[in-house]
Amino acid sequence: MADLRLGPLLRYVDWESGGSATVWVEADRPCTAEVRCADGARGASRTFRIAGHHYALVPVTGLTPGTTTAYEVLLDDERVWPPAGSLFPDSTIRTPEVPSDGITVSFGSCRWSAAPDDGHDPVGPDALDTLALRLAADPTAERPDVLLLLGDQVYADETSKETRSWLATRRDLSEPPGAEVADYEEYSRLYDESWSDPEVRWLLSTVPSCMIFDDHDVIDDWNTSASWLAEMRETAWWQDRILSGLMSYWVYQHLGNLSPAELESDELYTAVRAAPDGTDLLKSFATGADADPASVRWSYRRDFGRTRLLMVDTRAARVLDEKNRSMLDAGEAGWVREQALAGRETYDHLLIGTSLPWLLPPLIHDAESWNAALCRGERGGRWARFGEDLRRRADLEHWAAFPDSFAELARLFAEAGSGDGAPATVCVLSGDVHHAYVAEPSWPDRAQPDARVLQLTCSPVHNSIPRSIQVGFRFGWSRTGRRLGRALARHGRVSKPPVSWRRTGGPWFGNQLMTLTLRGRSAGLRLEQARALGSEQTAGAQLVTVEERELTADRDASHSGA
Repeated sequence: MADLRLGPLLRYVDWESGGSATVWVEADRPCTAEVRCADGARGASRTFRIAGHHYALVPVTGLTPGTTTAYEVLLDDERVWPPAGSLFPDSTIRTPEVPSDGITVSFGSCRWSAAPDDGHDPVGPDALDTLALRLAADPTAERPDVLLLLGDQVYADETSKETRSWLATRRDLSEPPGAEVADYEEYSRLYDESWSDPEVRWLLSTVPSCMIFDDHDVIDDWNTSASWLAEMRETAWWQDRILSGLMSYWVYQHLGNLSPAELESDELYTAVRAAPDGTDLLKSFATGADADPASVRWSYRRDFGRTRLLMVDTRAARVLDEKNRSMLDAGEAGWVREQALAGRETYDHLLIGTSLPWLLPPLIHDAESWNAALCRGERGGRWARFGEDLRRRADLEHWAAFPDSFAELARLFAEAGSGDGAPATVCVLSGDVHHAYVAEPSWPDRAQPDARVLQLTCSPVHNSIPRSIQVGFRFGWSRTGRRLGRALARHGRVSKPPVSWRRTGGPWFGNQLMTLTLRGRSAGLRLEQARALGSEQTAGAQLVTVEERELTADRDASHSGA
């Protein structure tokens, strides 16, 4: 009898008709996976095989808009979900009213999934775990309509104690890549560890999710520069690592981002499902994606009623030539522009999901722009070598490190947010930097957009940040930090950016989630942190609201929470 190895994950829920959804599962052998809903909706799909693993993405049809229905998962007609004796409520699929009156979006990034040691979690309570427990304890509690996971869903280069022990049974960890993952099987272990956590497993089975990768999904500093990539390609282990990273991302994360119509027209997905074993097909695809990143698009668009989400790949789509560095290749940048401007009258809110913040503390922004100028030779060869070393050590590779891309995004936001049909808000949703803040740009040389443009950054979901770096981020917003940044920019002969910006909230440090509530042309924000109850980790945790505000209120207003 087939058994459920991982999942189910509720991935896509249709916001156009409210009648369909997709559910992702991994089984332990070939079988037919079926989803049956209490209201009669159902769907089934045969598993496909990748590297000895068996997966299915089950399309569920016949759902009724504006309802919540429990579902179960069957493998070869045997029920495997919910598990017998589960302490959690039934997993459900909640469909929107059509047309919908709004959406609630929660987002964050950077979830290190290592289990607590002896009941003590060294990085504090997990925000996703804590959200799951709140929703499970109170079915009437407000829950997000969709969860956006903005990168570092797994840490291929920072494995847990348990995973390191498992890796040691497979190979000699004194040989590169050591205690980091090396192949597809080891990637599957990371997803097992992350998504089999009971609380997170239930949460992802009942709240739809959209995902995008960041560097740790492959390796820290992934695609930071052309010289970095050249060095990695000279190692004996990198090829297996990058191919396995892209293959596993396609299976575990990317497929679930797509609508049933997109899946149906996806030639690779069709071929993999039709093949007795899709491993070679997927490996060939990953090889092409690595050799020619512009040939693949990992970015995608979702429309949730009158809210548009563009989830943007800021890792694989980079152009790394020092003289022509760009966060997005020409095709990708053109796609983002087209999707942002097409049919502006059909949406009230534009969300740009990018794992890396567009607006950083001014000192850090200027330091990254200065570093990029050094690396391209603005101050000569010696400074270029210094700059490359500093770039890798300090992770200077955000939008600011790609000045032309930063400016292009500023121009796009001004255009998308201005004139007839402009949305009420343009929100850049980011993670990566292990703290949260709100920043707001202004355009000194032109009229301000009609839309309110905001950088909303929230991370980590479950990780930590050294105290020294916390101090550095705070200093980066200070007047002294700004003056130091301008001095670096002058040394690098860096042009002034087309926008200035100020911090209007934060910084906040801790394991946290940010939630947007979008209704009509109004937008509200709430930041919640996972905090331990009492002095012991074993006493449990709760989500505490530390900031709540209306984003569409007066531009100069800001509100501090508890």
